[in-house]
Amino acid sequence: MSLIITDDCINCDVCEPECPNQAISMGPEIYVINPDLCTECVGHHDEPQCQIVCPVDCIPLDKNHTETREQLHAKYEHLKMALSS
Repeated sequence: MSLIITDDCINCDVCEPECPNQAISMGPEIYVINPDLCTECVGHHDEPQCQIVCPVDCIPLDKNHTETREQLHAKYEHLKMALSS
């Protein structure tokens, strides 16, 4: 699954720089996560870094974008290839 930022977000700015895939950006009111770029840090870290640094625990799994660990790793590989070309 990719992750999602809930309305509990306080716009503290700590999650965005932690995302290795640049999946987090400022939305109209709070930060948002692009599910096409989110790999839950698979390929980079053992745990999602945004969840670790979030002071209000507002970054759960996005049940609307379910993916297995294998699918997340394939997405990571695809993103890595796209960035290198």
